[in-house]
Amino acid sequence: MCVRGPVGVGVGDQALTRSLNSTTSSKSSLFIAVTLTIAILYFGRFIFIPLALALVFSFLLTPFVSLLEKAHLGRVPSTLTVLALCIVIAVGVGWEVTAQLLEITGHIGDYKENLEQTIRSLNIPRNTALGQATATMRELNKELDAAPGKVATANPSGAKTNPSTSHPIPVQVTAPPTNLVQDVHTLIGPVAGPLETAGIVIIFTAFILIKREDLRNRLIRLGGEGRLTVVTQALDDASRRLSRYLLMQFLVNATYGSIFGVGLYFMKLPHALLWGTLAALLRFVPYIGTLIAAAFPVVMALAVFPGWNHALMIVGLFLILELITANLIEPWLYGTHTGISSLAVLVAAVFWSMLWGPVGLILSTPLTVCLMLAGRYVQRLSFLEVLLGDEPVLSAHELLYQRLLAMDQDEARNLMEKELHERSLQSLYEEIVIPALGLAEEDRHSDAVSERTSEFIYQSMRELIDDLGEQARTQSTTGEAADVAKALSGSQLAKINIICVPARDGADELVGMMLSQLLQQAGHGADYIVIGTVHDMLEQVAQSGCHTVCVSALPPFAVGQARSLCKRIHARFPELAVIVGLWNFAAGAQKAQERIGSSCSDAVATTLSEALLQVRRLSAASDQPDTGKAVASSAK
Repeated sequence: MCVRGPVGVGVGDQALTRSLNSTTSSKSSLFIAVTLTIAILYFGRFIFIPLALALVFSFLLTPFVSLLEKAHLGRVPSTLTVLALCIVIAVGVGWEVTAQLLEITGHIGDYKENLEQTIRSLNIPRNTALGQATATMRELNKELDAAPGKVATANPSGAKTNPSTSHPIPVQVTAPPTNLVQDVHTLIGPVAGPLETAGIVIIFTAFILIKREDLRNRLIRLGGEGRLTVVTQALDDASRRLSRYLLMQFLVNATYGSIFGVGLYFMKLPHALLWGTLAALLRFVPYIGTLIAAAFPVVMALAVFPGWNHALMIVGLFLILELITANLIEPWLYGTHTGISSLAVLVAAVFWSMLWGPVGLILSTPLTVCLMLAGRYVQRLSFLEVLLGDEPVLSAHELLYQRLLAMDQDEARNLMEKELHERSLQSLYEEIVIPALGLAEEDRHSDAVSERTSEFIYQSMRELIDDLGEQARTQSTTGEAADVAKALSGSQLAKINIICVPARDGADELVGMMLSQLLQQAGHGADYIVIGTVHDMLEQVAQSGCHTVCVSALPPFAVGQARSLCKRIHARFPELAVIVGLWNFAAGAQKAQERIGSSCSDAVATTLSEALLQVRRLSAASDQPDTGKAVASSAK
């Protein structure tokens, strides 16, 4: 009886209302926290961008600092040595690249003639639609260029012009003299922001490298109270994955840019160092970075060299390098697996680039890996792993059941056929089909699905099991499987008749159907009984003349029915060997034997493989040629 409160509301209803309010409040708090975090990252980007860069550089440089420490150089000297070397390399390459970039901007006008000749070499016929459109656009451009001159010379009113207004009086604005401080500010003004950011990054990186153990311990203390193991695993996983990924990616991209630049140098393309450095940097940008890196030298080749030969050679070099790097080098060194789905990488690139600009675009993948790891080890952030990770969010049996819930029998069939090509029929039944039936049973008994949907699921399962069994029999008629089946057909095992009896409902019948298929493949004379009344099923057992009965029961609600049916079979046919199958029983075979009891069954199995072993064991132990007659006489 439901106890009513003072206003006539049940206690169960009150608990449900509190649960719904708690869930809504939790979701609202999570939304507010995410929105606030994004706002902080955006408005505090002048601090967070250098800090993020410093973290990435610390992961990248930690192996080199550790290597110098093993040479007994000391933590601080090792850190300063590595940072000094990196700064020298960066300044040297940056100086040369900047000089080449300025040289290009100073000679843009010299490349105009070559570009025009290259475009004219396309020789677009004037009688085509594209040729006519091009000619029209050229005429419009000429008209627009001539329009200001015509307006200036035209005088539609015929009035005389005032000579004093036709010639403007020249005015010269003279700036006041500047001092040394203003000259320095004007000189370094455009690069003051990047230099300031670079200085902050260097300072952050130095302190993180020198105090990395202290920072690690503080993070563990901050988030590891009561969860020391989880936080330690998260930090180890993040540091190991990020450090290896960033180091390998840096080496691969640097090698890629070097080879690309050397190739351009031998093609006589000007400023090869600039294009090689650009290719190495842009490879950090997901998907579009390499395309942009290849586009710049192609345009440069069209501007410098007549014709298309050099441009096509650069495209060929790019394709060869990209195919080898993406399909051979990267999978061999560190794999393309970062734990992030392709869609998440793309969305992260857009998100971080909008939040932090070009720096966010380069840092998008490392930052997304950190977010995914946080979702893996922090329960409240588990949705991040689901959204960003590339692991299947639904297991195979959950996906099968979900497709059947959606009444998509075709996709369910395709999934099963695909799995059958990758595993055996027994493994397919044990690991996918039976767990999917277990989910269906739980939902059916809790009234989570309608009767119509439940009937569709069981009917579809029956058809799938029939088709899978037929495919397996077809495959076993050739090769070694046929020889094994032929050998078994003449053995003692083939003379044993086994009948599979469902304990409670259609799901038990379907598992019995699977077991009978596997027994037939093993050379046994096996069959199954369709669900019906206990009396009718016992009559079919009596008429079959079988030697062994396997009671099929799919938990969680079939244990009592299986025990009752087992006792009735044992009471009526004491000569029969009885095997009880409690499929996917969580506590294991020994606990299942205790639940069923040893007085009414000869063996208990929790998987199809265990059932096959028990059948083989019982058949090997029994040598009673007149058992069938005994069963028939007891039926009378």
